[in-house]
Amino acid sequence: MAPRSRTPEPPRDRPESYVGLDAEDAARLARTRGWSTVRSLPPGAIVTMEYLVGRVNFEVEDGTVTRCWVG
Repeated sequence: MAPRSRTPEPPRDRPESYVGLDAEDAARLARTRGWSTVRSLPPGAIVTMEYLVGRVNFEVEDGTVTRCWVG
């Protein structure tokens, strides 16, 4: 029998719950909920598309989270 993968599971969280929050408060909250990496990006930023377990991404405009996705 092959060994099981030990890839950690991302936190069970609803990304849409961060939309509308102040970016700093959202990042703090995400870390308390178990996200190991919190990435804040300006609208329209060019980002790589690799999936990273434990990362949550915020699109931030004028200090407010306008979009959120995991990976």
